[in-house]
Amino acid sequence: MKDDDIHKVIKILRKETRKWDVPTVTLTAETTHDPFKILISTILSLRTQDTTTAKVSERLFELADNPHDMLKLTEKEIEKAIYPVGFYKTKARTILYLCRELIGKYNSKVPDDLDELLKLKGVGRKTANLVTTLGYGKPGVCVDTHVHRISNRWGYISTKTPYDTEMALREKLPKKYWIEYNDLLVSLGQHLCRPISPRCSECPIERLCEKRGVERSR
Repeated sequence: MKDDDIHKVIKILRKETRKWDVPTVTLTAETTHDPFKILISTILSLRTQDTTTAKVSERLFELADNPHDMLKLTEKEIEKAIYPVGFYKTKARTILYLCRELIGKYNSKVPDDLDELLKLKGVGRKTANLVTTLGYGKPGVCVDTHVHRISNRWGYISTKTPYDTEMALREKLPKKYWIEYNDLLVSLGQHLCRPISPRCSECPIERLCEKRGVERSR
């Protein structure tokens, strides 16, 4: 993919992704505008399908939607609410830890700074970037498995790790696309650009993609 092609790609994906479901964490951001719910939903979404994340997030927030109320719940109660997300027991402990940290160190408010968020156990760069971009509207590049895989598959960048991908995109991707880039590629990855045997014949940007690493497609 030529560097200038990214403008065409973003334009096409903006149109095409309207047909598909909005990623769960983004939907949480759009409907609540609450950094705390975005943080917790993102934690729940890790290694979990979007449909499951949506259901358990709603179930948990019915019980508690702020750090103080969350700490009124026991670890077992949270486990029950968030089952069957991946690693639900670990995530229940993480949620309680985060709530204690938010109350004790941040006056119950989720930090709007990437470096501060990364100080919290259980918060990686993907989660921190989602909170700052979707929760606070700050520029950032959120890189998950879809963004890492597809950006390299296109030939837009050439990186080995998600961290390297984030740094490369911060350097190369026009800043005006930073916040929406994750949503667009997550939607594309969930519906067409699968890890194995992607649906290239149905992809609206197939002619611009170098298909790096694609051994077979549909």
